[in-house]
Amino acid sequence: MIRYTLTCDKSHRFESWFRSADAYQALADAGQLACTTCGSTQITKTIMAPAVATAEFDRTPTPLEKLRKHVEATSDDVGRSFAKEARAMHEGKVAERPIYGQASGAEVRDLIADDIPVLPLPFKPRRRTN
Repeated sequence: MIRYTLTCDKSHRFESWFRSADAYQALADAGQLACTTCGSTQITKTIMAPAVATAEFDRTPTPLEKLRKHVEATSDDVGRSFAKEARAMHEGKVAERPIYGQASGAEVRDLIADDIPVLPLPFKPRRRTN
């Protein structure tokens, strides 16, 4: 399948899929292409850059992906126990360590009110993503 961006003689732009370049050309030569806006059959392809899929590509991690990897590698995921664990560390009941997890809005407000530092992460934990 190939997708072309097409333009009619009245400058309306639209896209359409074709089985192949030859299939597009056969329909165009037969006058069987029509503008989706005005119905004109005077259709031309616009200049386009093809999307080329390759088996191998250089995929540099984004800053967000790097941050996620760092947090997951250097912190403990305490899940829904985040507020409880953060409070226990603040009160000296358990040893301090880097943690991350989930907390409700009310739990976060309570932690902040008690001067317990918290910071939202800009991503969801992997176990909550597909």
